[in-house]
Amino acid sequence: MKRIGLDATDIRILCAVQQYGQLSKGKLAEIANISATPCWARLDRLKAAGLIRGYYGDIAIDRLCDLTQVVVTVSLTHHRKADFDRFEAFVMGRDEITECIATGGGMDYVLKAVSSSLTSFQALMQAMLDAEVSVDRYMTYIATRTVKAGRPNLAKLARKDVG
Repeated sequence: MKRIGLDATDIRILCAVQQYGQLSKGKLAEIANISATPCWARLDRLKAAGLIRGYYGDIAIDRLCDLTQVVVTVSLTHHRKADFDRFEAFVMGRDEITECIATGGGMDYVLKAVSSSLTSFQALMQAMLDAEVSVDRYMTYIATRTVKAGRPNLAKLARKDVG
């Protein structure tokens, strides 16, 4: 993947979008410390480069309903492209699975799932097994509380790349 050259102003814009979501042209320009028109042009360039995937709200879902959060590690029986594709297609089709990371090492995937109950989570796992997506084994870990959830510090990560 080709990397786009970013300067400190681009990083400030990305940090503001990450922290606050969609902002007015004036507010974003104020945070980025440049005038509105060039700020908006930079934002458009960053969007076109695929650096901004979308805007999201951080909803306190646990205040809306009871839920069960589970982390699942999955190892597939075979490691052919078709097996990975089939498993990933299953994951993409399930709303209960909120995150999926392909990993190297002992397990092939780490999933985060949210469901209304342990029973509904078990139904998800049974559906995964019934779908014949080459699952060799899986381990489940019930989340008891979230200690930290957040986004990476873009300015710090990009600091070495910005001249």
